[in-house]
Amino acid sequence: MKRFLITVSLAATGLPCAASPADSTAHGIDEVVVTGTRNSTDIRHLPMTVSVIGRDKLTEKQRNNVLPTLSEQVPGLFVTARSMAGYAVSDGAAGNISMRGLGSSAGRLLVLIDGHPQYQGIFGHSISDSYQTLMTEQVEVLRGPASVLYGSNAMGGVVNIVTRKMTADGTKTDINVGAGSYGTFQSELTNRIRKGKFYSILAGQYSRTDNHRRRMDFEQYGGYMKLGYDMSANWTAYADADITHFNASYPGSVQTPMYDARQWVTRGVVSAAVENRYDRTSGAISAYYNFGRHKINDGHKIDEEPKKNYFRSDDAMMGISLYQSVRLFHGNRITVGADMQHIYGKAWNKVIATGEDLAPIGDESENDIAAYADFRQDITTWLTVDAGIRADHHSQAGTEWIPQGGLVFRTTRNGELKAMAGKGYRNPTIREMYFWRPANSDLRPERMMNYEVSWKQRLMDGALRYGVNVFYINGDNLIQNVMTDNGPKFINTGTIENSGIEAELSWNIDSHWTLNNNYSLLHMHNKVIASPEFKSFIGGGYTGGRWKANAGLQYIRGLYTETGTAETKEDFCLLDLTVSYEACRSITLWARGENLLAQKYEINRGYPMPRATFMGGLHVRL
Repeated sequence: MKRFLITVSLAATGLPCAASPADSTAHGIDEVVVTGTRNSTDIRHLPMTVSVIGRDKLTEKQRNNVLPTLSEQVPGLFVTARSMAGYAVSDGAAGNISMRGLGSSAGRLLVLIDGHPQYQGIFGHSISDSYQTLMTEQVEVLRGPASVLYGSNAMGGVVNIVTRKMTADGTKTDINVGAGSYGTFQSELTNRIRKGKFYSILAGQYSRTDNHRRRMDFEQYGGYMKLGYDMSANWTAYADADITHFNASYPGSVQTPMYDARQWVTRGVVSAAVENRYDRTSGAISAYYNFGRHKINDGHKIDEEPKKNYFRSDDAMMGISLYQSVRLFHGNRITVGADMQHIYGKAWNKVIATGEDLAPIGDESENDIAAYADFRQDITTWLTVDAGIRADHHSQAGTEWIPQGGLVFRTTRNGELKAMAGKGYRNPTIREMYFWRPANSDLRPERMMNYEVSWKQRLMDGALRYGVNVFYINGDNLIQNVMTDNGPKFINTGTIENSGIEAELSWNIDSHWTLNNNYSLLHMHNKVIASPEFKSFIGGGYTGGRWKANAGLQYIRGLYTETGTAETKEDFCLLDLTVSYEACRSITLWARGENLLAQKYEINRGYPMPRATFMGGLHVRL
């Protein structure tokens, strides 16, 4: 039976290899999430598709950033890269998170930290170097639109980073350092304290690398702090702050090298929340402030004069979120909430020689206010109905209504059939409405509908779990740069039509061996850069005595790096291996190798990725 199941799993991807362990918390029978409903809910009662990646899985490969692990573990999700470390911003940047052909670089996939939206205020895209493992307890990825609960930008789905909390009395300190190929160095220090009702988390990280090309060095500093107090068994409060600063060089593509291209970027967020939790009701009120400071030298080609100005920008997003969920009678749950946001952005040029600030390119703001309601009812022991609606009013784009609905059929004790239909939308950004030549202040929101059916089942007392879902996306009003009689202009004219299949399987074979596998197949009516047509991952792990090992094989096919008249796409297979040894109770030694097959490939056009790379280090627990 075991041999048969291993064979089936490997055959599903068409690859004769194996690698990275299944996460028991990511596939548990009684899996509780907050992303799909705001309040803690058993995932089996939700009609949407949610993947949960726990801290054990996020840290087993000793990565500072959560995104590479998500790209492996979540079917349908892919993250672009350009080097061994560092995503950076502006020209040549990577870190686009795509889901079902909708990407964060265009603002069509939303990243949250504890339910609060995180994106650059002017351009509306995520800043991927900000999403650090040191602050993360788990990541919940909702595949498909989540605009009813989270508003604009959640068209393709949401990635919700749930921050850490100390639950037991005591003090724990972790130190992790590593070094490897191309002068790469990474370090983290985390201290957690719990005393009675009070807890705190203080963490910091520093990393740097020369990377595999000249003028591609990257350096990053980051810190996270959280203070919490449990006022009673039913009420708790916390405040936290996260800040990241990075310095990056941009070498240009291999076809068009660039010189003096540099980026200095600071991103931060502070938030505070008061939460209540009772048997029949739960809710929260929270406030957050997300900000960024950018200084960029766009560089010059070898036959051009150096730039005379830096590009400078400041942006901020301030918001208040409140919701309350109540169970009126058996099997019922109603959630109502409201969100208010103020989004601000300013851009200007600064003379490099004198430090003089020139006249602003733009200095604009947007306001958004929304209310929503979600109703869920168990009709019988085997059927749950869910329906939600949101009314969103944007200060420039007007009012948008967003509905969703779904059914959950628990046809067996260990399996669920789900059907879901929902609308996603994206309000135009400050850049699209006001900054630079194509801007158009009359833009309207982008819109799309997503339809999907999924099946998930647990066998062998939960040791074997698998799931499959089929989806169809149809969208219009997409904002595109169109040439008009008066020159280029952003117009609501684009369409999207995507469909696909996503599947996953995990198996805890015995106390030593684990296996997990996921794959996704995407058909795009209009080809999209950075969204592979086929993606698979096979992972395997071993734990025995003081040793742990996990390996992963990711196969990418049909990744478009260029579209239009000159289509270019990539196929590649990436093998990695991480081994750790517990030298004593407090010290673990680790080593990691990536792209061990030394594949030659590109994810961003003109930016070849490094061949085999290696890292090694130690983890100290006090």
